[in-house]
Amino acid sequence: MDNSRTRPRVGHIQFLNCLPLYWGLARTGTLLDLELTKDTPDKLNEMLVQGDLDVAPVSLVEFLRNADQLVAFPDIAVGCDGPVMSCVIVSQVPLDRLDGARVALGSTSRTSVRLARLLLAERFGVTPEYFTCPPDLSLMMQEAEAAVLIGDAALRANLVDAPRYGLAVHDLGTLWKEWTGLPFVFAVWAARRDYLEREPSITRQVHEAFLASRDLSLEEVGKVAEQVARWEAFDEQALERYFTTLDFRFGGPQLEAVAEFARRVGPTTGFPADVKVKLLEP
Repeated sequence: MDNSRTRPRVGHIQFLNCLPLYWGLARTGTLLDLELTKDTPDKLNEMLVQGDLDVAPVSLVEFLRNADQLVAFPDIAVGCDGPVMSCVIVSQVPLDRLDGARVALGSTSRTSVRLARLLLAERFGVTPEYFTCPPDLSLMMQEAEAAVLIGDAALRANLVDAPRYGLAVHDLGTLWKEWTGLPFVFAVWAARRDYLEREPSITRQVHEAFLASRDLSLEEVGKVAEQVARWEAFDEQALERYFTTLDFRFGGPQLEAVAEFARRVGPTTGFPADVKVKLLEP
C-alpha cells in the first residue's frame, strides 16, 4: 500500500469470529499499513457512521440504516449458511412458550437481536417482554427466561455454559435457514462513501487486503485454531469447527438474504424494505 498518505482508519471486531481475518492481515504484513481500531460491533458501528473510521465491519442493520453513506465490499462478510454458533437464543423454556416472558437482549448486538425478535414473533408467534443488558449469561438468566447473545459470550454459552446448566441453545443461523432456506449475513465490510471518493485506490487496496487475509486464514485454519487455543477458553478442535462454520462470503445468495431480511424488518427498523445495497466496484 502507498504509505505516502495517512493510513486508512480501519475497524476490527474484537470477537473470535473476526480473529482469522486479523491473523491473516498480520501474516501478509498488511496490518502495518492500517491504523487499526479494535472494539465491539456496536462501538465500531458508531465510529464508522460518525466518520471516526474510514472502513470497518458494520452490523447489517446499521449498514442498511446508513446505506446512503456507506459502500459494501463484495465477497467478504460475517455470516453463515445454517449454524453460526455465536449468535444464539439461550432459553429455559421452549421458544413457543416465551409469550409475555422476559427476554434479555445483549447490549453489543444490533442485527442478531433484530433477527431474534423477528423469529420469535413471526416463526414462533410470541411477544416477549424485552430488555437490554450487558452480555453476561448468568446475570441475564437471573432476570429472564431467555437471552440473546452474540460473539464470544454466545460461543461460551453454546459450548460450555448452557450444557452445564441444562439450558437450551437455539442457533439464529439455523432458525433463519430452516425458515427461509437462505444464508444470513450478520455484518458486512464497508467504506464511507466520502472516503471512497477521496481515496478510491487505497479503499480498493484495503478490500484486496481483507480478501487475501480471509483466503490465507482459511487455507491455514488449523494453524490459526492451534495458535488461538493457546490463550482462549476453547480447544483447537472447537475453534477450527467454529472458524469453518462461519461463512465469510458476500455474493449472490448473501445479497438475496439481505434483501429478504430488509423486506421483513425494514419498515420497523429504520430503513426501506427495498433498500439498495451499494457495492464497491472493481
